[in-house]
Amino acid sequence: MLAKLADPAYALELSSPVPTIGLPRATLKFPLGEVSLEEREDEEVKRSLSIGGIVKGQILNGLCSAQFNDEDLKLRYAYKDEELSFIPSISLPSNALSFAFKRWISPNNKLSYWYNFDSNNWSAVYKHTYGKDYKFKAGYDSDVRLGWASLWVGDEGGKAKTAPMKMKVQFMLQVPQDDIRSSALMFRVKKRWDIG
Repeated sequence: MLAKLADPAYALELSSPVPTIGLPRATLKFPLGEVSLEEREDEEVKRSLSIGGIVKGQILNGLCSAQFNDEDLKLRYAYKDEELSFIPSISLPSNALSFAFKRWISPNNKLSYWYNFDSNNWSAVYKHTYGKDYKFKAGYDSDVRLGWASLWVGDEGGKAKTAPMKMKVQFMLQVPQDDIRSSALMFRVKKRWDIG
């Protein structure tokens, strides 16, 4: 159930699963975000109220957001222009700090980097596109110590219906840093047939 308040930018939403368990979830939506209140069952405490939400706003040519859920708070800043993106974030109270950096070298070439200060884990991805239907990606993930390369034929995020021959194919090579002999070559195919 959704109720628009006097100002169209504000709304109150009540939702509940079927069959219903406890009180419905109440969400207040406003121009800068939303706040939700719901009842949850816990193993130790029978039932408790949980509050969560997100608040967003423009700061220094970027988007700043604060996402909270009970006792956890995640602060995130995202700056993006035509050539680069810079996204630092911190989670409280754990003080886990990370940042993501993306740089468009040219319209067809992009380099992405992510680093977690808490664990010293990082990952890097290079992407090159050939038109809309061909994409090459290569990267490394230090958390699992794995290098990989992937080739997409057909729009990776699109539907098979719009791809050449109504088919999407992905070839992927994974090379573990600690055991190169256990490298794996995988492929995935998604094909659409129109019957009728």
